[in-house]
Amino acid sequence: MSLLKHVGTIGSLTLASRVAGMAREMIFSRVLGASAITDAWFQAFIIPNVFRRLFAEGAFSAAFVPMFSKRLHGEGGLEEARSFSNDVLSIFLPVLILLCAVIELAMPGVIWLLEDKQTDPDDFAMAVAFARIMFPYIVLVSLVTLFTGMLNSVSRFAPGASFPIILNLVLICALLGGDYAMRTMGANVEQVTYGIAWAVTAAGVLQLAWLYYWTRVEGFRPRLLWPRITPEVKRLCVIALPAAIGGGAYQINTLIQLYFLNQIGDASVSYMNYADRLNQLPLGIIGIALSTAILPTLSKFVGSENKEGADRIQSDAIELSMLLTIPAAVALAICATPFVTMIFQGGRFDLADAAIAGRVLAALVLGLPAYVLVKVLVPNFYARSDTRTPVYAAFISLTVFVTLNFAILTDFGVVGVAYASVIGAWINVAFLYAVLVKRGHYAIPLALVGRIARQLVAASAMGTALWFARDLLTGWFAAGLFERLFALAVLVACSAVVYFGVAFAVGAIDKQRIAALTRKKAP
Repeated sequence: MSLLKHVGTIGSLTLASRVAGMAREMIFSRVLGASAITDAWFQAFIIPNVFRRLFAEGAFSAAFVPMFSKRLHGEGGLEEARSFSNDVLSIFLPVLILLCAVIELAMPGVIWLLEDKQTDPDDFAMAVAFARIMFPYIVLVSLVTLFTGMLNSVSRFAPGASFPIILNLVLICALLGGDYAMRTMGANVEQVTYGIAWAVTAAGVLQLAWLYYWTRVEGFRPRLLWPRITPEVKRLCVIALPAAIGGGAYQINTLIQLYFLNQIGDASVSYMNYADRLNQLPLGIIGIALSTAILPTLSKFVGSENKEGADRIQSDAIELSMLLTIPAAVALAICATPFVTMIFQGGRFDLADAAIAGRVLAALVLGLPAYVLVKVLVPNFYARSDTRTPVYAAFISLTVFVTLNFAILTDFGVVGVAYASVIGAWINVAFLYAVLVKRGHYAIPLALVGRIARQLVAASAMGTALWFARDLLTGWFAAGLFERLFALAVLVACSAVVYFGVAFAVGAIDKQRIAALTRKKAP
């Protein structure tokens, strides 16, 4: 496998998706701003995605991909893999429909648990309506995840990495249409926001059609059968259940974060969303791309008891992730408010909003390397069909997060929620790595530790340069479009030149290993 080739494919498409998502949020902030209405919309958008990550993305993929891949590349070949996937689909879809129906009926109770109990009744009703409109998205996008897992098993990563672009493009069109309606037809913010909610479900239909097409191209031909619990489906459930519980810790974390943000009020959900959008940009491009790319190869090496190969892939993933994540975290921390101002400020999102979101971002990115390392380390457990250990790590992290929020929420507000998330993420990483070392599965080589230390030196030099560049460009961040683009280009260019220049000078980059990764087969 060429790790960089697969990471490049996934990463470039994820980058395109994140850029489209950034454009979506830029338009969203200007058209709708930050208010109780946008808080209700973001909350409603988060809820189906929480269930998607819980039941489909993490738990399901961790269990399904190795089992499907084993059948596809085994004696049974395509026919056995096709039969297995159809059996899974025939169970998966009815369960999703039932879950959707139950949550739709229970939605007022779900929103009541998350909201501040002093919420205005009209705002509460609006939050429930938004959530009910968007929740069916879980059925559509969970089927997309099933098809993505099938395609990833044959190293067809592009369709699964590109489908989020569809959602972003549909929402951009809906936002632009809403802005036009407000300017020319007298529509108000609430009416437009309802339209954006309906656009989410419409985008899910298009995403499902896109992935279904590519599964047909690869010859899988998914179809519904009469639901039956086969031994293979039962084993899938047995493996996926602990991962779902572990994923539950992460997603409960998200819901608890929503609860704490709602207690603060004052558009805190919106501020956290805008800040996290910038935080998620490197996380999605680096962490998710690496995690997706290394799981099939780690599974192969672990299955053949090739520890050297598994260690090499794990080290490559850590080195590549830290090489890119550390400078991203430093740059976002130092230039948090300028970045938020340049990207989101305008229209209904003013400079005061940008300043608050900037402080949240500066806190969040302190955990960016930890978020990425979790994505990179967890596949080492999944490749061994160990979905339990990440469960323990996730619940420990959740406990820390909740405890810290109760301790610091009053004094630090929305920034305190960000700090609690960061500390919990680093504890998660420490636990996962300690278990890998204790079991003899993996330990970071000293040479890699040295290169990461040199990466920190290069990032420090870059941070110093950015500090001065930021002050020189202060008047440009809230100026016109071209001034903002110029300031952004200067900051990015300054970061890249200084960081990679110093990194090469101090030996932070293993040039021979990077060259090896670009070849068709890793040495």
